[in-house]
Amino acid sequence: MNSFTIKDLENLSGIKAHTIRIWEQRYSFIKPERTCTNIRYYSNDELKKILNVALLNKYGYKISHIDKMNDGEIKEKILALNQMEAQQERIVNELIKSMVDIDIERMEIILDKYILARGIEKTIIQIIFPFLEKIGILWLTNHINPAQEHLVTNIIRQKLIVGIDGIVTTLKVNKTVLLFLPEGEYHELGLLFMYYLLKSRGVTAIYLGCSIPLNDVDYVAKLKKPDYLYSHLTTVGQGFNFDKFIASVSEKFSGIPIIISGQLTCTYQKKIHPPLNFKRSFTEVMDFVAGFSKAS
Repeated sequence: MNSFTIKDLENLSGIKAHTIRIWEQRYSFIKPERTCTNIRYYSNDELKKILNVALLNKYGYKISHIDKMNDGEIKEKILALNQMEAQQERIVNELIKSMVDIDIERMEIILDKYILARGIEKTIIQIIFPFLEKIGILWLTNHINPAQEHLVTNIIRQKLIVGIDGIVTTLKVNKTVLLFLPEGEYHELGLLFMYYLLKSRGVTAIYLGCSIPLNDVDYVAKLKKPDYLYSHLTTVGQGFNFDKFIASVSEKFSGIPIIISGQLTCTYQKKIHPPLNFKRSFTEVMDFVAGFSKAS
Protein backbone atom coordinates (compact mmCIF):
# COMPACT_ATOMS: atom_id res chain seq x y z
CA MET A 1 0.00 0.00 0.00
CA ASN A 2 2.00 2.98 -1.30
CA SER A 3 -0.80 5.34 -2.32
CA PHE A 4 -4.17 6.45 -1.01
CA THR A 5 -7.20 8.16 -2.49
CA ILE A 6 -8.63 11.32 -0.98
CA LYS A 7 -11.51 9.16 0.29
CA ASP A 8 -8.99 6.97 2.13
CA LEU A 9 -7.55 10.06 3.79
CA GLU A 10 -11.06 11.17 4.77
CA ASN A 11 -11.83 7.78 6.35
CA LEU A 12 -8.52 7.54 8.18
CA SER A 13 -8.21 11.13 9.39
CA GLY A 14 -11.86 12.13 9.84
CA ILE A 15 -11.29 15.22 7.70
CA LYS A 16 -13.81 15.69 4.89
CA ALA A 17 -12.44 15.40 1.36
CA HIS A 18 -13.53 18.94 0.43
CA THR A 19 -11.62 20.29 3.46
CA ILE A 20 -8.50 18.39 2.42
CA ARG A 21 -8.80 19.95 -1.05
CA ILE A 22 -9.03 23.44 0.52
CA TRP A 23 -5.94 22.72 2.62
CA GLU A 24 -4.08 21.66 -0.52
CA GLN A 25 -4.91 24.96 -2.19
CA ARG A 26 -4.03 27.18 0.76
CA TYR A 27 -1.16 25.45 2.54
CA SER A 28 2.06 23.65 1.76
CA PHE A 29 2.01 20.60 4.05
CA ILE A 30 0.26 18.29 1.58
CA LYS A 31 0.86 18.00 -2.16
CA PRO A 32 -0.81 15.04 -3.86
CA GLU A 33 0.32 13.49 -7.11
CA ARG A 34 -2.14 12.86 -9.91
CA THR A 35 -2.76 9.89 -12.16
CA CYS A 36 -2.81 10.16 -15.93
CA THR A 37 -6.59 10.63 -15.61
CA ASN A 38 -6.06 13.55 -13.17
CA ILE A 39 -7.17 11.69 -10.01
CA ARG A 40 -5.44 12.67 -6.77
CA TYR A 41 -3.39 10.09 -4.89
CA TYR A 42 -1.35 10.42 -1.73
CA SER A 43 1.82 8.75 -0.46
CA ASN A 44 2.46 7.06 2.89
CA ASP A 45 4.25 10.19 4.08
CA GLU A 46 1.33 12.40 3.12
CA LEU A 47 -1.04 10.11 5.00
CA LYS A 48 1.12 10.41 8.12
CA LYS A 49 1.24 14.17 7.74
CA ILE A 50 -2.54 14.52 7.38
CA LEU A 51 -3.09 12.32 10.45
CA ASN A 52 -0.83 14.61 12.49
CA VAL A 53 -2.39 17.80 11.14
CA ALA A 54 -5.93 16.52 11.69
CA LEU A 55 -5.16 15.59 15.29
CA LEU A 56 -3.64 18.96 16.17
CA ASN A 57 -6.43 20.82 14.39
CA LYS A 58 -9.11 18.84 16.24
CA TYR A 59 -7.57 19.76 19.59
CA GLY A 60 -7.23 23.49 19.09
CA TYR A 61 -4.40 24.34 16.71
CA LYS A 62 -5.17 26.52 13.70
CA ILE A 63 -4.22 25.12 10.30
CA SER A 64 -2.30 28.31 9.46
CA HIS A 65 -0.13 27.76 12.56
CA ILE A 66 0.36 24.05 11.89
CA ASP A 67 1.48 24.85 8.34
CA LYS A 68 4.41 26.86 9.72
CA MET A 69 5.61 24.05 12.02
CA ASN A 70 8.40 21.67 11.06
CA ASP A 71 8.07 17.92 11.64
CA GLY A 72 9.82 18.11 15.02
CA GLU A 73 7.50 20.82 16.27
CA ILE A 74 4.44 18.92 15.12
CA LYS A 75 5.60 15.80 16.92
CA GLU A 76 6.31 17.79 20.07
CA LYS A 77 2.86 19.40 20.04
CA ILE A 78 1.15 16.04 19.51
CA LEU A 79 2.99 14.44 22.42
CA ALA A 80 2.00 17.41 24.60
CA LEU A 81 -1.73 16.88 24.04
CA ASN A 82 -3.02 15.85 27.46
CA GLN A 83 -6.70 15.14 26.81
CA MET A 84 -7.42 11.42 27.16
CA GLU A 85 -9.25 11.30 23.83
CA ALA A 86 -6.35 13.03 22.09
CA GLN A 87 -3.86 10.57 23.54
CA GLN A 88 -5.97 7.63 22.39
CA GLU A 89 -6.32 9.09 18.88
CA ARG A 90 -2.57 9.66 18.77
CA ILE A 91 -1.94 6.01 19.58
CA VAL A 92 -4.46 4.86 16.95
CA ASN A 93 -2.67 7.06 14.42
CA GLU A 94 0.66 5.55 15.45
CA LEU A 95 -0.77 2.10 14.74
CA ILE A 96 -1.89 3.25 11.28
CA LYS A 97 1.58 4.65 10.57
CA SER A 98 3.19 1.42 11.77
CA MET A 99 0.89 -0.53 9.49
CA VAL A 100 1.72 1.43 6.34
CA ASP A 101 5.43 1.12 7.14
CA ILE A 102 5.04 -2.57 8.04
CA ASP A 103 6.83 -1.74 11.29
CA ILE A 104 5.58 -4.76 13.20
CA GLU A 105 7.97 -4.33 16.11
CA ARG A 106 6.75 -0.78 16.67
CA MET A 107 3.13 -1.91 16.54
CA GLU A 108 3.74 -4.59 19.16
CA ILE A 109 5.51 -2.10 21.42
CA ILE A 110 2.60 0.35 21.17
CA LEU A 111 0.01 -2.32 22.01
CA ASP A 112 2.03 -3.97 24.78
CA LYS A 113 2.67 -0.61 26.45
CA TYR A 114 -1.03 0.26 26.45
CA ILE A 115 -2.05 -3.21 27.65
CA LEU A 116 0.43 -2.92 30.53
CA ALA A 117 -0.95 0.50 31.51
CA ARG A 118 -4.68 -0.03 30.90
CA GLY A 119 -5.35 -3.75 30.59
CA ILE A 120 -6.48 -5.76 27.59
CA GLU A 121 -10.17 -4.77 27.63
CA LYS A 122 -9.52 -1.02 27.63
CA THR A 123 -6.87 -1.54 24.96
CA ILE A 124 -9.42 -3.35 22.81
CA ILE A 125 -12.15 -0.75 23.35
CA GLN A 126 -10.06 2.43 23.31
CA ILE A 127 -7.31 1.54 20.81
CA ILE A 128 -7.78 -1.68 18.83
CA PHE A 129 -11.46 -1.24 17.96
CA PRO A 130 -11.10 2.39 16.74
CA PHE A 131 -8.02 1.33 14.76
CA LEU A 132 -9.86 -1.55 13.09
CA GLU A 133 -12.84 0.70 12.44
CA LYS A 134 -10.62 3.16 10.58
CA ILE A 135 -8.70 0.66 8.49
CA GLY A 136 -11.67 -1.66 7.91
CA ILE A 137 -12.81 0.45 4.99
CA LEU A 138 -9.43 -0.16 3.33
CA TRP A 139 -10.07 -3.91 3.54
CA LEU A 140 -13.47 -3.49 1.90
CA THR A 141 -12.09 -1.35 -0.94
CA ASN A 142 -8.88 -3.37 -1.38
CA HIS A 143 -6.75 -0.30 -0.63
CA ILE A 144 -4.56 -2.28 1.73
CA ASN A 145 -1.93 -4.79 0.73
CA PRO A 146 -2.94 -8.33 1.82
CA ALA A 147 0.48 -8.80 3.45
CA GLN A 148 -0.09 -5.73 5.64
CA GLU A 149 -3.57 -6.93 6.52
CA HIS A 150 -2.29 -10.37 7.56
CA LEU A 151 0.53 -8.95 9.67
CA VAL A 152 -1.75 -6.50 11.48
CA THR A 153 -4.46 -9.11 11.97
CA ASN A 154 -2.06 -11.68 13.40
CA ILE A 155 -0.57 -9.25 15.93
CA ILE A 156 -3.98 -8.17 17.22
CA ARG A 157 -5.23 -11.75 17.17
CA GLN A 158 -2.33 -12.78 19.41
CA LYS A 159 -3.14 -10.01 21.90
CA LEU A 160 -6.81 -11.01 21.98
CA ILE A 161 -6.02 -14.69 22.52
CA VAL A 162 -3.62 -13.87 25.35
CA GLY A 163 -6.35 -11.71 26.89
CA ILE A 164 -8.95 -14.47 26.50
CA ASP A 165 -6.65 -17.10 28.01
CA GLY A 166 -5.90 -14.80 30.95
CA ILE A 167 -9.53 -14.20 31.97
CA VAL A 168 -10.23 -14.98 35.60
CA THR A 169 -13.74 -14.15 36.75
CA THR A 170 -16.07 -15.18 39.53
CA LEU A 171 -19.08 -14.07 37.46
CA LYS A 172 -21.44 -16.74 36.21
CA VAL A 173 -24.30 -16.08 33.81
CA ASN A 174 -26.61 -18.94 32.92
CA LYS A 175 -26.49 -18.19 29.19
CA THR A 176 -24.66 -19.77 26.27
CA VAL A 177 -23.62 -18.05 23.04
CA LEU A 178 -22.35 -19.95 20.01
CA LEU A 179 -19.94 -17.84 17.95
CA PHE A 180 -19.02 -18.53 14.33
CA LEU A 181 -18.17 -16.96 10.99
CA PRO A 182 -19.83 -18.27 7.81
CA GLU A 183 -17.95 -19.90 4.99
CA GLY A 184 -15.79 -17.37 3.17
CA GLU A 185 -15.38 -15.03 6.18
CA TYR A 186 -11.90 -15.15 7.71
CA HIS A 187 -11.76 -11.81 9.53
CA GLU A 188 -12.18 -13.15 13.06
CA LEU A 189 -10.96 -10.22 15.18
CA GLY A 190 -14.47 -8.91 15.82
CA LEU A 191 -15.65 -12.36 16.80
CA LEU A 192 -12.64 -12.90 19.09
CA PHE A 193 -13.39 -9.58 20.74
CA MET A 194 -16.96 -10.71 21.40
CA TYR A 195 -15.60 -13.99 22.77
CA TYR A 196 -13.45 -12.01 25.20
CA LEU A 197 -16.33 -9.78 26.30
CA LEU A 198 -18.70 -12.68 26.89
CA LYS A 199 -16.20 -14.89 28.69
CA SER A 200 -15.02 -12.05 30.96
CA ARG A 201 -18.61 -11.51 32.04
CA GLY A 202 -19.29 -15.11 32.93
CA VAL A 203 -21.24 -16.11 29.82
CA THR A 204 -20.56 -19.57 28.39
CA ALA A 205 -19.12 -18.80 24.95
CA ILE A 206 -18.56 -21.58 22.42
CA TYR A 207 -16.11 -20.39 19.77
CA LEU A 208 -16.25 -22.29 16.47
CA GLY A 209 -14.03 -19.88 14.53
CA CYS A 210 -13.97 -18.69 10.92
CA SER A 211 -15.41 -20.08 7.66
CA ILE A 212 -17.74 -22.62 9.30
CA PRO A 213 -20.36 -24.46 7.20
CA LEU A 214 -23.88 -23.96 8.55
CA ASN A 215 -24.34 -27.73 8.87
CA ASP A 216 -21.46 -27.77 11.36
CA VAL A 217 -23.00 -24.87 13.28
CA ASP A 218 -26.28 -26.79 13.32
CA TYR A 219 -24.57 -29.91 14.67
CA VAL A 220 -23.05 -28.03 17.61
CA ALA A 221 -26.24 -26.03 18.22
CA LYS A 222 -28.30 -29.22 18.56
CA LEU A 223 -25.79 -30.63 21.07
CA LYS A 224 -25.23 -27.49 23.16
CA LYS A 225 -28.60 -25.72 22.74
CA PRO A 226 -27.21 -22.15 22.89
CA ASP A 227 -29.36 -19.19 23.87
CA TYR A 228 -27.89 -17.12 21.01
CA LEU A 229 -25.94 -17.54 17.78
CA TYR A 230 -23.48 -14.74 17.07
CA SER A 231 -21.59 -13.78 13.91
CA HIS A 232 -19.50 -10.74 12.99
CA LEU A 233 -19.20 -9.96 9.28
CA THR A 234 -16.40 -7.68 8.11
CA THR A 235 -15.97 -8.64 4.49
CA VAL A 236 -16.36 -11.94 2.70
CA GLY A 237 -15.32 -13.66 -0.51
CA GLN A 238 -16.89 -12.99 -3.87
CA GLY A 239 -19.01 -16.14 -3.67
CA PHE A 240 -20.73 -15.02 -0.47
CA ASN A 241 -24.34 -13.89 -0.77
CA PHE A 242 -25.55 -12.00 2.30
CA ASP A 243 -29.24 -12.38 1.43
CA LYS A 244 -28.80 -16.12 1.01
CA PHE A 245 -26.90 -16.38 4.29
CA ILE A 246 -29.62 -14.48 6.16
CA ALA A 247 -32.33 -16.68 4.68
CA SER A 248 -30.40 -19.87 5.48
CA VAL A 249 -29.63 -19.06 9.13
CA SER A 250 -33.15 -17.73 9.73
CA GLU A 251 -34.64 -20.96 8.41
CA LYS A 252 -32.17 -23.39 9.95
CA PHE A 253 -32.10 -21.74 13.39
CA SER A 254 -35.62 -20.35 13.60
CA GLY A 255 -35.86 -21.09 17.33
CA ILE A 256 -32.60 -19.35 18.32
CA PRO A 257 -31.99 -15.58 18.35
CA ILE A 258 -29.29 -14.81 15.77
CA ILE A 259 -27.13 -11.74 16.38
CA ILE A 260 -25.01 -10.33 13.55
CA SER A 261 -22.65 -7.37 13.83
CA GLY A 262 -19.91 -5.94 11.63
CA GLN A 263 -19.35 -3.80 8.57
CA LEU A 264 -21.75 -5.68 6.30
CA THR A 265 -24.71 -4.98 8.57
CA CYS A 266 -24.12 -1.23 8.22
CA THR A 267 -24.66 -1.30 4.47
CA TYR A 268 -27.60 -3.74 4.41
CA GLN A 269 -30.78 -1.84 3.58
CA LYS A 270 -33.48 -4.52 3.52
CA LYS A 271 -35.78 -5.17 6.46
CA ILE A 272 -34.84 -8.07 8.72
CA HIS A 273 -37.11 -10.22 10.84
CA PRO A 274 -36.76 -12.42 13.94
CA PRO A 275 -34.88 -14.52 14.84
CA LEU A 276 -32.37 -12.16 13.17
CA ASN A 277 -31.05 -9.09 14.98
CA PHE A 278 -28.36 -6.70 13.68
CA LYS A 279 -25.96 -4.81 15.94
CA ARG A 280 -24.77 -2.06 13.63
CA SER A 281 -22.58 -0.09 16.03
CA PHE A 282 -20.09 -0.65 18.80
CA THR A 283 -22.58 0.84 21.27
CA GLU A 284 -25.24 -1.69 20.27
CA VAL A 285 -22.74 -4.54 20.67
CA MET A 286 -21.78 -3.34 24.14
CA ASP A 287 -25.44 -2.94 25.10
CA PHE A 288 -26.05 -6.55 24.04
CA VAL A 289 -23.19 -7.73 26.25
CA ALA A 290 -24.31 -5.53 29.16
CA GLY A 291 -27.72 -7.19 28.98
CA PHE A 292 -26.20 -10.43 30.30
CA SER A 293 -25.02 -8.71 33.47
CA LYS A 294 -28.51 -7.35 34.08
CA ALA A 295 -30.01 -10.79 33.49
CA SER A 296 -27.75 -12.36 36.09
